[in-house]
Amino acid sequence: MFREIYYTFLEFLRTFGALQLFFLQLVRNSPTVFVRRFRLVVQQVYNTGALSLVIIMVCGLFVGGVLGLQGYSNLARFNAEDSVGTFAAFSLLKELGPVITALLFAGRAGTSLASEIGLMRATDQLSAMEMMAINPVRRVLVPRFLGGVISMPLLTAVFTMVGLFGAHVVGVNLLGVDAGAFWQQIQNSVSPGDVYEGIIKSFVFGIAASLFAVWEGYNAIPTAEGVGRATTRTVVITAITVLILDFMITAIAM
Repeated sequence: MFREIYYTFLEFLRTFGALQLFFLQLVRNSPTVFVRRFRLVVQQVYNTGALSLVIIMVCGLFVGGVLGLQGYSNLARFNAEDSVGTFAAFSLLKELGPVITALLFAGRAGTSLASEIGLMRATDQLSAMEMMAINPVRRVLVPRFLGGVISMPLLTAVFTMVGLFGAHVVGVNLLGVDAGAFWQQIQNSVSPGDVYEGIIKSFVFGIAASLFAVWEGYNAIPTAEGVGRATTRTVVITAITVLILDFMITAIAM
């Protein structure tokens, strides 16, 4: 039993070290790829960002609606139902916007990236590139990594704005909160620091989600089962990492 724990710990250290080297390799090649292969980066922003807009907007609308209902229900006990807008804004800007967007990103775009790269590994497309002296890291991995990193803050902004719209529809149009009070409370309470915290979280989550997606796809076992496991690990590891990072950033920002 202790031997199994020992070897499992050694394997964890080996994988963690390899992941750090892989991340440094992506970062080192990112400026060159961004300048010389800008079209590939834009294409990946479209694949990971634009194609995720529908699920982001639908989920943002209903999350905002739930915040409107919950905020009104709880704040009405203290005759503070006009603060529904503030409640929704803080929740979306600092927590729910970045976190839920990252989880949705991992489920839609992250699995797509991992399965696409894993399929390229299984069909020897990456090996063929290496035989033709084409660097697969620059040609395949870095554009997808940059596309995810750029898309996440944009998707988070869309999720937050649509969520506020959902909270406004529920709070103002359905429950009768004054529209002026709704937006005035937000303007008086939300500071630039609250917005910056959400932006930093979305950027960090974008790096983590994109890194795990390309890592798992690139190191997938070249079989159908291996690609399936890689996509599953992408979602699970990204979800756990995002929640841990969210706790760490929130603790630092307090």
